[in-house]
Amino acid sequence: MSTHPASRFPIPDLVDLPDDIRASILAVQDKAGFIPNVFLAMAHRPAEFRAFFAYHDALMEREGGLSKAEREMIVVATSGDNHCQYCVVAHGAILRIRTKNALVADQVSVNHRKADITDRQKAMLDFALKVSNRSSEIDDADFAALHEHGFSDDDIWDIAAITGLFGLSNRLANFASIRPNDEFYTMARNFA
Repeated sequence: MSTHPASRFPIPDLVDLPDDIRASILAVQDKAGFIPNVFLAMAHRPAEFRAFFAYHDALMEREGGLSKAEREMIVVATSGDNHCQYCVVAHGAILRIRTKNALVADQVSVNHRKADITDRQKAMLDFALKVSNRSSEIDDADFAALHEHGFSDDDIWDIAAITGLFGLSNRLANFASIRPNDEFYTMARNFA
């Protein structure tokens, strides 16, 4: 078990948090069985907690042409590229759960082009990494390539928005030194 602090910034006591934030954190704890460190670290700044998780939920929980697993693939691939340990480990666990595949998160975080995913998903992740690293170079050809794989313009917006949100998240997690909970490392590693 990790002996490192969850963040380099203070972690507030749950009893001291605004009611809505405490309720959100306790709901996550009920579902996951533990409180992910990002919730505790972000609770340090309540207004930003609310804004971040509202945008997170708007992107990650919405209906659309991307599956929930594909949304997590975007997070894992771009977080790996951004060297964000917290997001790779935490969202890698979620990706394993969503795909029921113990290998895919490790593959996608290191090199999605060699991962056991579809050509459509590889094109999606190629675009996400371009958004992350070279967004000024995006042009109509990028949209055309994604359209050939069946992505709509709304899907393309989702790919870019998820990439953008997690670019922010990766940088916050890195500078604040938010540690992945030990529980994430072993989640969904074995499928029968």
